Amino acid sequence: MIRNRETLYLQQPEDEIDDGIGIVMPILMECDVDEDFSTGMEQTGDVLPILTLRNMVLFPGVAMPVVIGRASSMRLVREAAHRKTMIGVVCQKNNEPEAPDLSDLYPIGSIAEILRVLEMPDGRTTVILQGKKRFVLHELIETEPYLIGRISQLNDIFMRKNDREFEALISTIKDLTVKMLTISGEPPRDLIFSIRNNQNSLYLINFSCCNLLSNTSEKQELLSIDNLKERAYQLLFILNREYQLIELKASIQMKTHEDINQQQKEYFLQQQMKAIQEELGGNINDIEIKEFREKAAKKKWSKAVLEVFEKELDKLERIHPQSPDYSMQSQYVQTILTLPWNEYSKDNFNLKRAQTILNRDHYGMEKVKDRIIEHLAVLKLKKDMRSPILCLYGPPGVGKTSLGKSIAEALNRKYVRISLGGLHDEAEIRGHRRTYIGAMAGRIIQSLQKAGASNPVFVLDEIDKVGNDFKGDPASALLEVLDPEQNIAFHDNYLDIDFDLSKVLFIATANNLNSISQPLLDRMELIEVNGYIIEEKIEIAIKHLIPKLSESHGLPKNQVKFQRATIQKIIESYTRESGVRELEKKIAKVMRRVARRLASDEETPGMITPDDLKEFLGVAEYTLDRYQGNQYAGVVTGLAWTAAGGEILFVESSLSKGKGSKLTITGNLGDVMKESAVLALEYVHAHAEQFGIKEELFEHWNVHVHVPEGAIPKDGPSAGITMVTSLVSTFTQRKVKQNLAMTGEITLRGKVLPVGGIKEKILAAKRAGIKEIILSAENRKDLEEIKPVYLDGLTFHHVDDMMEVIRLALLDEHVENPVQFLKTGD
Repeated sequence: MIRNRETLYLQQPEDEIDDGIGIVMPILMECDVDEDFSTGMEQTGDVLPILTLRNMVLFPGVAMPVVIGRASSMRLVREAAHRKTMIGVVCQKNNEPEAPDLSDLYPIGSIAEILRVLEMPDGRTTVILQGKKRFVLHELIETEPYLIGRISQLNDIFMRKNDREFEALISTIKDLTVKMLTISGEPPRDLIFSIRNNQNSLYLINFSCCNLLSNTSEKQELLSIDNLKERAYQLLFILNREYQLIELKASIQMKTHEDINQQQKEYFLQQQMKAIQEELGGNINDIEIKEFREKAAKKKWSKAVLEVFEKELDKLERIHPQSPDYSMQSQYVQTILTLPWNEYSKDNFNLKRAQTILNRDHYGMEKVKDRIIEHLAVLKLKKDMRSPILCLYGPPGVGKTSLGKSIAEALNRKYVRISLGGLHDEAEIRGHRRTYIGAMAGRIIQSLQKAGASNPVFVLDEIDKVGNDFKGDPASALLEVLDPEQNIAFHDNYLDIDFDLSKVLFIATANNLNSISQPLLDRMELIEVNGYIIEEKIEIAIKHLIPKLSESHGLPKNQVKFQRATIQKIIESYTRESGVRELEKKIAKVMRRVARRLASDEETPGMITPDDLKEFLGVAEYTLDRYQGNQYAGVVTGLAWTAAGGEILFVESSLSKGKGSKLTITGNLGDVMKESAVLALEYVHAHAEQFGIKEELFEHWNVHVHVPEGAIPKDGPSAGITMVTSLVSTFTQRKVKQNLAMTGEITLRGKVLPVGGIKEKILAAKRAGIKEIILSAENRKDLEEIKPVYLDGLTFHHVDDMMEVIRLALLDEHVENPVQFLKTGD
């Protein structure tokens, strides 16, 4: 066993951390030749208390001091020392767990004896352990009050005596160990003497293994090798590699010595230059330069950024403060300093909290909320991910912009917003070059300075309203910002240093995608934010708008209450929108009237009823479009999409005697809608025989197609099947089916094509009392994405051909007073 004479060599730990996380030099013990360290192991059973270490691997025969910090480890050591029992020592794979399980531990460890327990002056406890024999840990059978595991002992395979190769191997290991100690500094002589004269090969190999500067996994690999010769070969390989690294470091230090002398020379010259400038009347602002250097010392920037900063700061020191260039240079240095280089706010991965915040602030918007929660889930699992570029598009007032604040709060990120509406100068995005007077960074870099973090939620508002002129095209400049492959190195003309935007969560908002260039659209993930139905608007008003407006108008809580019928009447009679912005204005108007009465000590209504609205808001501004019946031939109800939501649209057609083949189109229609009318007439003419229309009618009667509300511009192809149905009804004088509406595009062959805005059109149909809707068969997929509550009470007919539309839409019954040509047969 261990002799009484022992030589202790302890290094100061590199890290003051508990349970062996620090790197501590093992104690060099003097041992006899081929001394058996496993004496007494036959009395050790297969169940042992387990002490877990961090960054330390204990080898048999080696004594090592370990700083104990965990309460469970302290209790284990004290009980084992008191009972004088052996313990099992294993190393953790991961340093983070305070209470590791079997998967967190390496399976191979060493049985150890506690030689001494030392109470240190600083209050910590250090225990000196000596490894005895290797073992394999099979399972942990107890975890409280400390770990107890089931083990089985492992035997080392020794070499036969007089193995010349093994002797040479041991000698080489000794020489390399001494060289490494010597090149790092002047080690104690008795340490070198002990290494050279120690004849215990097992101990020398294990001692050198403990002294390796390599990582824990390599030491653990050495411990797991049974054959002593194989372990020595693997150790020699690592020692050679480490020795070469040490030599390379020493060589680099010698080469850089002359560079340091050159830097000192430059420093003295700069000091002389400063003294000369002061003699000439100059006054370098040393305080400002000193502040810049102090701030720079705290930054986390890369080497390239540091080099640019030092270069620009040196330039600033050489400029006279009275020079015009001084303020420009100082502003540039401050820009570099205030940017959040590699500074990130920590994301909150609590998905339930994020869902609660999003539901609290916004009603509906399920697609957007699901996308944000999915992004959080991926971040939580992967820990690192390029943020997506989201584009929320939809009608005004549905909450696209305000959603950014809720997302920032849910992610625990900073929030910044820039409005792109009317932006027409490329320099607003990329910044001005520093050659111009008054140059400054672009709005992207400026917003990041305000945020103070490199991963904020960045809202690009009204991206569809970006303009362009002779100053450049900002939309093209945004391509670099919104491309995940390019924004990892975004280049601002003023900053002139690449900045990483890949961690920024960009959220763009738009009302109309048609005005956004296709390359820019390809870089964004499009999420449609639809308008609200009446029921949703009522809930938003009760839960969000009324409480917020009561507070902002200084009214006591619950001072003003609205009946649900009152809110519904405001929505139907005083607003016409998809969002709730106009609704908020109308409720605010009511609040102002109530506040005036309250401030004048007049009586205020406790509950606002529908009858009170005329007094507060005046006469109703809008009337809902209602279905007008089928008493006239040629009047067909279509469905249209507008920026304010869906609406029903009436298409009327009539015949008048004339020379024929004349088509008149009125109603402020766009080119596409006019082409649909021409196409509809040609289709009806081509299939006149199938519809039962005489050819003579086209020669002696002129056709007039009109879409009411001529003051409102209308365009788009979705009224194609409506126009065909209207014309067939006019030519045949057949009635149109009651409570029926339709939407779809047609081709010259009579093929019914799909159209967009289905949800808004369905809501408009429900408001107008429509019961049946004809759609293209390809629009069936759009219905699957709409909540069933929107579809309740409606019957849908999906068609592929125009003939199916006519069969569904027109009845065999004729109108009561058909035009003259049907009576006479002319």
